Amino acid sequence: MDVLLERCAGVDIGKDEVVACVRTPGPGGRGRRKETRTFKSFTGELEAMADWFGAEEVTEVVMEATGSYWKPVWYVLEERAFGLKLVNARHVKILPGRKSDVRDAEWLAELLEHGLLRGSFVPPVAIRELRDLTRYRKRLIQTHTAECQRIQKTLEDAGIKLDSVASDVLGVSGRAMIAALVAGERDPEVLADLAKGRLRKKLPELRQALRGRFRDHHALLIGLCLEHTAHLEAATAKIDTQLDAMFAANTSEADVPFERARDRLDTITGVGKRAAECIIAEIGVDMSRFPTASHLASWAGMAPGNNITGGKRGSGKTTKGDTWLRDSLTQCAWAAARTRDTYLAAQFWRLARRIGKKKAAIAVGHSILVICWHLLTEDCDYNDLGGDYFTRRANPDKQRDRLIGQLHDLGYQVTLKKTA
Repeated sequence: MDVLLERCAGVDIGKDEVVACVRTPGPGGRGRRKETRTFKSFTGELEAMADWFGAEEVTEVVMEATGSYWKPVWYVLEERAFGLKLVNARHVKILPGRKSDVRDAEWLAELLEHGLLRGSFVPPVAIRELRDLTRYRKRLIQTHTAECQRIQKTLEDAGIKLDSVASDVLGVSGRAMIAALVAGERDPEVLADLAKGRLRKKLPELRQALRGRFRDHHALLIGLCLEHTAHLEAATAKIDTQLDAMFAANTSEADVPFERARDRLDTITGVGKRAAECIIAEIGVDMSRFPTASHLASWAGMAPGNNITGGKRGSGKTTKGDTWLRDSLTQCAWAAARTRDTYLAAQFWRLARRIGKKKAAIAVGHSILVICWHLLTEDCDYNDLGGDYFTRRANPDKQRDRLIGQLHDLGYQVTLKKTA
């Protein structure tokens, strides 16, 4: 095969050491020369490896995506003038029985010099920082939800049925009653009188719900949970403040300010401010790396799989892509499904009748991602097509006849009169 890269390197990455193979032209320009060295994964050793690449005049380096161990190597080489490729390990598997770190590095370098590797999307530094914050915020919210459920479980164990009366156990009224329980108050009359707002209309039910067998054991558990939830709420608020500051700053990618891109995505049905931040943190704002919206959907794992053998189509389930982005898009799809007279809600319920709600949510999430690509590419706001889009798109006469037939089946005689 033709050699497309004269000087390249392949790096096999482990937790404690990395193996690098450099391929360069042989003596006198005849054949190929390869040299393999092993380095510790400490930063000083990685910088020595980068110096070796520079001395060999390497132009491009490839490495596998191995957990999070590839990141320190990437960051060190990113500061130099090397072209970097991060490849999927499934695409470069070596033959069974010939597996070793040295051979892996040599195999990567050999594939790279022939131009047989395709690099994965690695976002720039600004997007990576946003991604770390949004992902950590999601974990904090999930932990906060688990703590709230633990509080409800402990109240149930104590016979306190507060969640049967109050819609939000940890609302203003609920927190006041729980805090009083932890402080030692056990009188249902006194506890119910702490209710505020519309919950005061349910005082008789509250008195019955707050009568239980709440002991010091329950007070200790719930007190610890309340302290943990307060810490989680403070941490989440701190991350939100930092994200707002980063989006408001003049940080931009491809001359597109993050704040403007977030405001564009916020116009999509079902996508709020925080969801838009999560989407931008995963895909960035520069869509030039994704030639079409279909490329973006395939990369995110929001497109049907391609599995055809012998003319027969197999399972078309979605591929494994960016799970963080997939979760955010699916949540936005469920939110859009609860709206009225919108295109995405109409699409959801139209598909849900045929393929089920879960698959319909994935399909609507795919549509939201396609819309995001167009908004970021064309720098425009979202214009909803309306909840009657599918009705208008269909043949009006056919739609009319179908509805008349349904009324006839129910025993009605129909007379039509066209409106002005």
